[in-house]
Amino acid sequence: MRRRSRLFQCVLTSVSLCLVLFVSSLWLPQGKFASCDRSLQPCLSVYRATKEPAAVTNDVYPGSDVIKECVGQKFQASRLLHHLNSALGPASDVLLEPYLLCWDELIKFMESLGPLVGFFTYKVEEKITLIRQLSQEESAHQRSVIQPSHNPQRTDQHAYHSVRSMLEAELERGVVSFDRQTDSGSRTLLRLHRSLLWLQLLLEKLGTEPDERSMGDLCREAYLQVLAPHHPWFVQRAAELVFQSMPDRGVFLQLVCVRRREEAEPVINIIITAIREIHHRTERELNLRNMLDLP
Repeated sequence: MRRRSRLFQCVLTSVSLCLVLFVSSLWLPQGKFASCDRSLQPCLSVYRATKEPAAVTNDVYPGSDVIKECVGQKFQASRLLHHLNSALGPASDVLLEPYLLCWDELIKFMESLGPLVGFFTYKVEEKITLIRQLSQEESAHQRSVIQPSHNPQRTDQHAYHSVRSMLEAELERGVVSFDRQTDSGSRTLLRLHRSLLWLQLLLEKLGTEPDERSMGDLCREAYLQVLAPHHPWFVQRAAELVFQSMPDRGVFLQLVCVRRREEAEPVINIIITAIREIHHRTERELNLRNMLDLP
């Protein structure tokens, strides 16, 4: 009986891992952004930065005196805050490249929570790559149509310069569909927008929920509140496996270079405030164009 019980546990573990790997494979890039070479490297490896960005040392943004630089660590809360503040454009707009740099840092945060949490990063990386590819194509098109003989003072607005300019340009060009899935930057941004709210809720729970609540429980609650309604059943089941493998909350303290929860609270509050402003601005731009439910 004991041997049969052990055998059942092994089979269950194997099936669980296969489910996570299966769903992760479904989240790899598809369509025109999925081209890979003939090597055995994963497709997503071509999108990773080849060099870590330099640490932020210029204390000119709000909260920089509270958040420390964590030596020898990939995720840097100070760098995230710098990108969040840099993304705040004029007239309550959101600048796209700093916004995507925020996600580069948030991916490092998620990966620091354990290998299975990387399950969530596949789709995020795909979406960041897609918007950057669209921006690169836009830049190439502008260079081809603007001849040197034209007025050198002319400055055409880049369609993918900001959230507002991207949404307006894609609507005008007819690349946004309200009936079917497309590779538009607008639809892609909406998915990132929802994931940003999930991370915001997770940070809020880390700052307010008692220490007895596990990291997995807090992640699960935020996920059920924001992302689960948009995911099919098998993705929700795979996500549940990820939550069960989450480390304890002490890992988060290490990620922000503090020892006690009391020290982490001001760091969390500063980052939440910055994320909330980015989310609020993006939400408003999407809502103005009825884009909050793009398929």
